[in-house]
Amino acid sequence: MNLHQLRFVREAVRQNFNLTEAAKALFTSQPGVSKAIIELEDELGVDIFRRHGKRIRGLTEPGRMILNSIELIMQEVDDLKRIGKEYAAQDSGSLTVAATHTQARYFLPKIIPDFIQKYPKVRLSLLQRKADDIAEMVLLDQANLAVVTDYVAEQDGLITLPCNQWEFHLVVKPDHPLNDVKMLTLAEIAKYPLITYDKIFYGRSRIENIFHQRNVKPDILLEVIDADVIKTYVELGLGVGIIVGMAFNPEQDKNLRSIPVGHLFGTGRSSILVRKNAYLRGYIYAFIEMISPNLNRKLVEKALLDETATYEL
Repeated sequence: MNLHQLRFVREAVRQNFNLTEAAKALFTSQPGVSKAIIELEDELGVDIFRRHGKRIRGLTEPGRMILNSIELIMQEVDDLKRIGKEYAAQDSGSLTVAATHTQARYFLPKIIPDFIQKYPKVRLSLLQRKADDIAEMVLLDQANLAVVTDYVAEQDGLITLPCNQWEFHLVVKPDHPLNDVKMLTLAEIAKYPLITYDKIFYGRSRIENIFHQRNVKPDILLEVIDADVIKTYVELGLGVGIIVGMAFNPEQDKNLRSIPVGHLFGTGRSSILVRKNAYLRGYIYAFIEMISPNLNRKLVEKALLDETATYEL
């Protein structure tokens, strides 16, 4: 048994059981891939793939279990390579961060410049994606970590590190009557057209549920996925907006006012997602700690080895 055989099995599955495409992806010959897989099956004493003639059609039941083991083994091999690279070059390498729009647009700009200045030899890639896609990227090792604003469903193999707390803010024009209300209520907000997030945003469902629980019907005028768009239409005088607090910048949003409404809609918590048992280089731990000082290396290492999917500080 050797690593080449394991790679061939994994790539065959990734290429939808097309051995020709698997061979191309691994820069080898199709007969060589086929022979290596058969030799591995002979050594294990079970068929990994279901076959129809000379074509493979899928995984057998033991084949699924074998594939899971292969994925774990190959992750460990990749981690071993990373360890070697880290000790060869402590402060250089690459870091791929996946982030939701809110994090990429409003929060990470406060972190990334300092990180680049501290680690100039690290090649940083920032990928903006939807929350569900981000989780998959981390699981597939396409990103070292992810930063999300809202809830991501727990998944096997994924660790969630809660970091920064946030609350919703109401944004209005400076002369809007709601600026003079000392303690806003849902009924007061519902008097005006509302501009807020699209339903794909997790917080939107929370907003709707709270209005529904209080038997208050909001007049939702616009639904968008970008807080900047919300602020633009509020500035035009079309209504009031509800955004995540971190999306408001007093210096840049001088033509608007922000009113915290956490007492109405509660608070949320941003999270960092990492793959369970992942090997993280030193500068990745540093990046995490820059996001949330509470998440020092010792705590993160403990979380990576924990059995629970969500780690509580």
